[in-house]
Amino acid sequence: MKIIACSFLLWVLFAFIACGNLYAQPVKAVNLSAIPSALNWENKPLSFTQTNNSFTITAGEKTDMFRDPNVTYNTDNAPKLLFTPSGNFVITACIQHSFTNKWDGGAIVLKANNLNWIKFCFEKDYTGQHRVVSVVTNDISDDCNSAAITGNMVYYKMAKADNVITLYYSTDGQKWFLIRHLQFNAKGPLSLGFLAQSPTGKSCSVTFSHISYSSKKIKDPYLGE
Repeated sequence: MKIIACSFLLWVLFAFIACGNLYAQPVKAVNLSAIPSALNWENKPLSFTQTNNSFTITAGEKTDMFRDPNVTYNTDNAPKLLFTPSGNFVITACIQHSFTNKWDGGAIVLKANNLNWIKFCFEKDYTGQHRVVSVVTNDISDDCNSAAITGNMVYYKMAKADNVITLYYSTDGQKWFLIRHLQFNAKGPLSLGFLAQSPTGKSCSVTFSHISYSSKKIKDPYLGE
């Protein structure tokens, strides 16, 4: 009986280690036809599915990217799918989710490091509205709530022209409205991509579609061209 018990314990230990190793494996890089290089994960998602040029990231509970001006809440654990962009670029995507919990959101993210980044988020705000939100962080986050959107879907555009970033939204992917026009002077290589978050809920599934990317410098920020 002792031999059987020891064998069983060894089997349980082996299974535990094997499962732990399986869980610890990094999530595979993702290839999208619209993006010129592979995208890699920063923070593991709860789940990920992909179909052609669209995909869904599911963030787990208490996931966010924010540095509170009150310095009481600093976190950067939301799953992000990132790549290295060109020096100048224009990226667009349709963002859609169910707005179940407060602060649930999906975003386009431009990141230099943990203290310098831009999160252009489609978020359920503190009033329950579906909100266009831009968070520009230089050590501390500057959180700007903009247009309220009817429905669960919006189109976003981010353009980089040297050290100037311009953010736009559209309800149809054709007519763009300028939300923010700012300097971003963080040094070092940048990462660009997509984020899902669920700061107060159990999870949030965000679908990104109609993705386009081009290595170009816009000449007129009001036209986005």
